[in-house]
Amino acid sequence: MASTVTRKGQVTVPKRVRDLLGITPGSAVEFRLEGDRVIFTKVGESTHHGRFAKLRGHAGEGLSTDAIMALTRGEG
Repeated sequence: MASTVTRKGQVTVPKRVRDLLGITPGSAVEFRLEGDRVIFTKVGESTHHGRFAKLRGHAGEGLSTDAIMALTRGEG
């Protein structure tokens, strides 16, 4: 994902990133430098957002543990 910087130094945050972090108009965000990288987070949120963070804790509706284990083993 890429975005172009305007003359005022503004960029548009890509929709996928806004959706992942729950950023809406008026949300506060933070930029933190870590070495040669910039970490962008929503203020008040955990700084450990992985690409699957929104899915964490959700195995799906109606699946038992046994059914999930069978799927991971290729039995289902």
